[in-house]
This record gives sequence, C-alpha cells and structure tokens, in this order.
Amino acid sequence: MQTELFYQIALSRIPQIGVVNARRLMSYFDLASSIFSANRSDLLKIPHIGPVLAESIFQTHILKEAEQILKTSEQSNVRVLFYQDVDYPDRLKQIYDAPIILYQQGNVDLNVECLLAVVGTRKATDYGRRVTTKLVEESMGAQVTFVSGLAYGIDVEVHKACIEHHIPNIAVLAGGFNHIYPAKHKKYLDRMLLNGGIISEYPLHEKPDPRFFPLRNRIIAGMTDATLVVEAAEKGGALITADYANNYHREVFAVPGNLDKLFSEGCNRLIQKNKAIIYTDFNQLCEQMNWGNIPNKIKPSKKLGWSRLTEPETELMALLSKNGEMPLDELAWKLQKKVTEIAITLINLEFQGMVKALPGYVYRIKD
Repeated sequence: MQTELFYQIALSRIPQIGVVNARRLMSYFDLASSIFSANRSDLLKIPHIGPVLAESIFQTHILKEAEQILKTSEQSNVRVLFYQDVDYPDRLKQIYDAPIILYQQGNVDLNVECLLAVVGTRKATDYGRRVTTKLVEESMGAQVTFVSGLAYGIDVEVHKACIEHHIPNIAVLAGGFNHIYPAKHKKYLDRMLLNGGIISEYPLHEKPDPRFFPLRNRIIAGMTDATLVVEAAEKGGALITADYANNYHREVFAVPGNLDKLFSEGCNRLIQKNKAIIYTDFNQLCEQMNWGNIPNKIKPSKKLGWSRLTEPETELMALLSKNGEMPLDELAWKLQKKVTEIAITLINLEFQGMVKALPGYVYRIKD
C-alpha cells in the first residue's frame, strides 16, 4: 500500500501543476491520495483546474516517478517534507508561492527562533568577505541560524565562516542533492551537515537549471526573518532575494559601500530607496529585529491569559497578536487550515472574550 507521502510527492510532479493549484486541490480533497482517486468530472468542478491539468493527473509516469523519488530519498537519508507537515518551515508556510514539497538533509531545525539570510554577489571583494566573516563571528552565542545559497562569493563565505565557528547554517539549492552547484563547493557538505543542512524543492536527480535560481531565492527570503545583502551590483540574484523579502514583508538590511565600486551599487540603491535598513554591525541588526530581548516566535503566555486555550486557539491568537487585525481568509491561508475550521475557532474565542469580530469578517484580539 502506498503512503500518503508517496501521493504528496506525486502531486508535486504533476506537469505544470504550480504550487497554487496544488494547494487548491488539497483544499478540496484534504488528502493527496484522494486527488489521484478522484474522477475527471469532480476535478473539473474545481475553479482553475481545466481539462488539460485534470487529464495530466492521470498520467501513469507520475506515480512511477514518485515511487522512484521516495525510494532514492529514503536510501540517501533525505527527509521529504510536505507543506502541511509540522517540521516544514513555519515562515515559508506564510507565503503564497511556497513549494509544496521540500527535500532536507542534515542536522538542523528549520523552525528555530532566529533565521537570517545572507546573500551577495558571486564576485565578492575583500571588503565583502571581511564583512561577512565578521558578521558570523559577532553572532557567536546569539543562537542565530544562517541561510544562504552555497553559490560563489558571499554565499559560500557565509557557509565557510559558519563551519569554522560551529554555527548552524542552511544552504538552499537550485537543484537536487546529487548535483551540487557549483561542484567545487561539494567539499563543504560533510561539515555543514554536522551542524546545519541543505534543502531543495527538487528531488535528488534534478539537475540545476537557470530558471531554478530565482525560484530558489524565494525560499531563502521566505524561510527567514530577515535578509542581509552584503554586496550586489545594480542587478543580480541578491537583489532578487531582497525583492522577495520585501514582498513577503520581511526585514531587509544592506551593507553600505563605496560610491565608486560596482558591487556597492545594489546595496546603496536599496538603502537610498528605503527598501533596506543600513547595516553597521550584528548588534544593530539584533536590536532592529528584537532578537536580544524578545523571542522572534510568539509563544503562549500565561500573562496574556492563554494558558487555558487549545492548541488551535493558541496558534490563532499568536497570529493575531503578531499581525493585528486580519481577515478570515488570510488567517486560514497563513495557518494552512480550512476557512470553516478557523471560523469555528474564532467563534469559540469570541465566546471566551478573547477576540472581537469587525465588519467584513475581520478579527482582532479584544482589548
């Protein structure tokens, strides 16, 4: 008998499915296995699921491919995380275009309290390398996990410094684990996996492709609390990551540089356009992020009177406490639950005097 994980992998391999339509199917069927046992007429009743996509679900090669992916992942000690799993990055669940499947290897928690992305040009200068190394050194003891892309330049400097100082770090790859790019950075993996890890939305056999790299950057920005751009030209992957972070309402920091240096243009422009906070040192970044005194992840507090709440009620209260007023559909999206489930939880919280309903199905914590 095939497991639910098998069908979750198969869902991700449907040609041209896209993450939005994959989630849309899950919202209608609850289980991935139910999608593959549904008939065509039921599939066609779902908005945006046209005849071409409905027909592609029944292609036999999808299940064969999923079986092979699951087998090789298990043999290589690779975890496969579905977007509804508890170990899937919580921050990533909040973005609309998050991958429905992640492949993970290593010894690292993807839901630690402080996650910082550090990105930059592939042609790092001595100045950029010094700033990066100093940043990691200053973070020792701060319990921050670093995320980057294992690329040439600033990315690999982050990972090397973390390895040297035994600081947790995660590399997000633009291909499967069997095809590390660039190949010369494969030598760092063994040490990374001891106190860090690698993740990708692509199965082991998938080779890197130019179109995968910008998509990889959305994961780097989406799974972290903030993105620091160390060096960047006027255009490039680092600025794409910064754009994603801004779109996801995450903090962006940029290291200022000389006005006459090519790889300072991107950072200086981000600061100039108020798209990034100027970075001076790690302590300043921590103060801006409230990492020194206030935990990044909101937790239940007896002072807030949450001790009697159920787990679903606590999750919803934490989200409202963090974001203020929120509409019903956004609460459901961010918590990855059905609107009907959230509505029932909100009614219970209203009866307890914890939540106030506003016009337009908007809710906030009651004063």
